Amino acid sequence: MRAGVFDSGIGGVSVLKSLLDARLFEEIVYYGDTARVPYGTKDKETIIQYSLEALEFFKSQNIDILILACNTVSAYALDILKQRVSFPIIGVIEAGVLALQNTAMDKNAQILVIATQATTQSQIYPNALHKLGYKHITALATSLFVPFVEEGIYDGEFLQECLKHYFSKLQTTPQFIILGCTHYPFIAKAISQYFNHQCTLIHSGNAIVEQLKKECALTPTFANTTLKFFSSQNNQTLEKEAYRLLKRQD
Repeated sequence: MRAGVFDSGIGGVSVLKSLLDARLFEEIVYYGDTARVPYGTKDKETIIQYSLEALEFFKSQNIDILILACNTVSAYALDILKQRVSFPIIGVIEAGVLALQNTAMDKNAQILVIATQATTQSQIYPNALHKLGYKHITALATSLFVPFVEEGIYDGEFLQECLKHYFSKLQTTPQFIILGCTHYPFIAKAISQYFNHQCTLIHSGNAIVEQLKKECALTPTFANTTLKFFSSQNNQTLEKEAYRLLKRQD
């Protein structure tokens, strides 16, 4: 079983980490569009075009399934990409919503969704959560977090100022925070510390594993997974940072 994982940059490694731990695939091909990261500040048409170009790459890789490890691509391009290929394509947003649903039993819980500007503008998370009966949802665009992760900055004074810049606007402390960008799990520790560890953080990596097991009948089969990394720019840099993040323990 050969899987593809696609993200605008390094953030999708947070999903890759969960996939490796689950041992579902013999080989995983990771592609990061590092020349054009971030996607979250771009318009819908550009996001779709970049996603279609990435799909052409994966068509040549003989994969059995493609995982969109990017919330922005999942929000705008998932349905279009599905129409272009015969193999299944899974996005991260449905998994993230399911993860929250399995964690937040109280429909009156205070929920904060942090994501890129494009994902936030799509309203895809609030719409899905409202349909499930959740009443108190705040969506906050936090696009500056993406370049922090791309630059390998996971804590420190500059990140703390960025957290303050966004979160000081909140009127109440959220009970649950959906990390609506796959870059964000790598700064999850800093986010949790900002809120004095009073919030439950939700990200879609583990939820995607459960989705794959359920929908695709995948089981932990492979003791070792072969990894191949590709990018649109500086592939050696992406590969080196990806392996460093895979070894990182938060």
